[in-house]
Amino acid sequence: MRRVSLAAAVAVASFLALPATGLAEDRQATYRQAAREYGVPESVLLAVSYLNSRWDTHGWLPSASGGYGPMHLVDAEAVRGAGHGETDRRGDERRGPLRVPPAPAAAPSPGSATLREAAALTGLPATALRSQAAANIHGGAALLAERQRRLRLPLSPDPAAWYTALASYATPGSPATGFADEVLATIRTGMARTTDDGHAVRLTATPVPPAPPAARRRGASAAECPSSLSCDWIPAAYRRTGKGAYGNHDRSHGPREIDYIIVHDGEATYDTMTRLVADPKYVSWHYTLRSSDGQVAQHVRGRDVAWHSGNWYVNARSIGLEHEGYLAQGGAWYTEAMYRASAKLVKYLAARHDIPLDREHILGHDNVPGITPAHVKGMHDDPGPYWDWAHYFDLLGAPLHGHGEDPPRINAAAGEEYEQWPPDAGWDEGDPTGPHEEAEAGEPDPTGDAYHGPDDPLLRGDERRASGGTVMILPSYDRHRPYFTGCDKKRPAAPCPSRGAASVWLYT
Repeated sequence: MRRVSLAAAVAVASFLALPATGLAEDRQATYRQAAREYGVPESVLLAVSYLNSRWDTHGWLPSASGGYGPMHLVDAEAVRGAGHGETDRRGDERRGPLRVPPAPAAAPSPGSATLREAAALTGLPATALRSQAAANIHGGAALLAERQRRLRLPLSPDPAAWYTALASYATPGSPATGFADEVLATIRTGMARTTDDGHAVRLTATPVPPAPPAARRRGASAAECPSSLSCDWIPAAYRRTGKGAYGNHDRSHGPREIDYIIVHDGEATYDTMTRLVADPKYVSWHYTLRSSDGQVAQHVRGRDVAWHSGNWYVNARSIGLEHEGYLAQGGAWYTEAMYRASAKLVKYLAARHDIPLDREHILGHDNVPGITPAHVKGMHDDPGPYWDWAHYFDLLGAPLHGHGEDPPRINAAAGEEYEQWPPDAGWDEGDPTGPHEEAEAGEPDPTGDAYHGPDDPLLRGDERRASGGTVMILPSYDRHRPYFTGCDKKRPAAPCPSRGAASVWLYT
């Protein structure tokens, strides 16, 4: 412990000197000084910070997963809450009601509570790490150096030498090589922007070789994902729960037409969500994305129907993505790592299922209507006003306006990552959960004519209709700060903290 104590003492002395040297007012110099202090390449520190927060402080409000500041240091106490899955998200009145057990109280896994760990490494108070950029950046640099030391690797000036440490930066014990790949890619391309509190920060583009194949090896996975993402196959439960009842999703008898991708905010940790989806009496969704590093888990095959939107017709024609986050607990932003992983996954799914990349087909759960007027009051509001749709569509490479944008196409000659899709017929090969069971004989096919009848809206809408005109109101996400209430359960009428948002209030 002598080495840790000495490092902490040096960090405290250095931090206390920052105001006198002006570094607290120069964000670029703060990154440089913290990198030098802990032996981390400056480019690595800048890239990690960008993928966490885009270098912003976000007004020192917690992210949707409880992270603070430019380095997204996660505070366990900031993310406690209950999930929002206690409703029957099948949205199918032809079946009896589904009584969904309440989600357990949510708290981050011990390894992801990085703010307290950073406080111990630096000797800085947790309050400073939650409220001062210099302290927060020093805390992130200390974490990176500690990850490298745990691997018994030198504090090398070569960014590529940090690959394994980067994979476990935010979630020790659950590495995400996709995050490490994204860090190195960001260093190669460079980045420059002005932060939300007015500091110009630049990451100069620097050539970095790809990680060696041995470091990038992700192991066999049955997940339907692009090759550039870290994806796990964590299957949802499919078991008989009663006479003619199976949970927690519907197996189809054949391929289904998919028109929509639904973006959700899970109101739970990644670990909690991946446990809940294995409960046959709970609800289901196709994918879960982790906030800290963009790690992805798939639970339901694309050809099968997950219970995620609360509207049967939407469920039958959609794929649901749950993003780790706590909108209801006052979370005010989402990490860049999760935005980028989600955009890669959506582009892959859009190409695979011929889904246009536009806001008529890439929807939020808050865009899904209740199946009848009686269900309107139970509609969800995720991913909420703090999901930056304009930035998300920039990452998708598609315009936010308009409709019917062609899905991405495959260019095999250029070696695009989507050319190696696992074909549906071979899905079960190598599946660690065993062969995929088709729906049993006599079990209704939820996507078929015999289930809902030939006049069902699901079947009448087989061909996409041309859309009418639309009007887009697109304020600046950072400067637009609408008035909201409901962030404080003890004072539900109290105003929420002023925060950039995508939502607007319309008055008539």
